[in-house]
This record gives sequence, structure tokens and C-alpha cells, in this order.
Amino acid sequence: MASDPVEITQLLRQWGTGDRQSDDRLFELLLPDLREIAGRCFGGERLGHTLQPTALVNEAFLRLAKIKNIEWQDRGHFLAVSARIMRRYLIDHARARPSVIFLPMEGLPERVLGNHTSLELAITVDALLDELDAESHQRRAVVELKFFLGLTDTEAADALNLNLHTLQREWYRSRRWLFERLSTQP
Repeated sequence: MASDPVEITQLLRQWGTGDRQSDDRLFELLLPDLREIAGRCFGGERLGHTLQPTALVNEAFLRLAKIKNIEWQDRGHFLAVSARIMRRYLIDHARARPSVIFLPMEGLPERVLGNHTSLELAITVDALLDELDAESHQRRAVVELKFFLGLTDTEAADALNLNLHTLQREWYRSRRWLFERLSTQP
């Protein structure tokens, strides 16, 4: 990416302390990344969705602007939080639809997975992420980037500042952990 990572980190730190004068430049630098994340969020959505990626980016940025006194580490940290906000917004939007049937959050047997939509699975995995986060923040971030955003191993490793082998090991462990929880009988 052509953006200077040092400049982005400095702007994020200023912005995190409440300096709203950095908004425009920060948004300008990160807008392509935010659009890409929104596009990936909509990758598995149904046709004719009432939301659009641009609206999702704007909503995420507005929600991010409300966060006070956060210590942004770097671009990867910002994008991971942005992705989480976008995903949660889409899930909240889906939950508001009365026609959606949700999977139980605990003890999802493997044979049931084939009978449900990717949205229902995403909602279930989203609920499990809080439990995973208690064990490992890094693994939660890996799942968010790989499962929800569909990043490649290399892209996810770059976003999390990990070497490729470490990312792949964490992704394997995260998938095993999720599979165990999704396939356990209630």
C-alpha cells in the first residue's frame, strides 16, 4: 500500500486521544482499506441487501469516532476493530429482520451445519468469538480476518504483524477450537 504506516500510526494515536483534526487525513488514507473490508463483509450477503458497502463504511467510521481514549497500536489494529464493528452492525441488522431463524449458540452438531445459511453460521461464530477472546486475543483476531473478511494468510499476517508461519499455526488452532465448539452435542 502506498500509505505511510508511520503517518497512519501517528494519526491514529492523535485521533485516539480525541484530536478530531486528524479525521480527514486519516479517513482519506484508510478509506480504500475500509471499502475493501466492507466489500468483503458483503461478499456472502444476499442480493438486494438493504445496506450498501458505502453506508457500512460510513456507519463504522461514525461508530469509531465515538470511541474515546483508545490507544491505537497501528493500521492493523484499527482495521481489525473496524472489521469487528462492520460485522456487528451487519449482524444487528440481520437480527432486526423477523424472518431470520438463528442457530443455538452452544452445542451445534456438525450434521446441522449443512441446513443453515452462512449468516446463521456467522452469527453463531460471532457469539463464540467472545469465548475465544478470553483465551486468546490473537486467535480471535485471526478468525475475524480469515473467517469474516476472507483475507489470505499473507494479508492476515500483514494486518496482525505476524510472520506467515505463526498466522497459519494460530488459524489452525482457532479452526480446531471452533470446530470442537460447533460440533459438541448440547
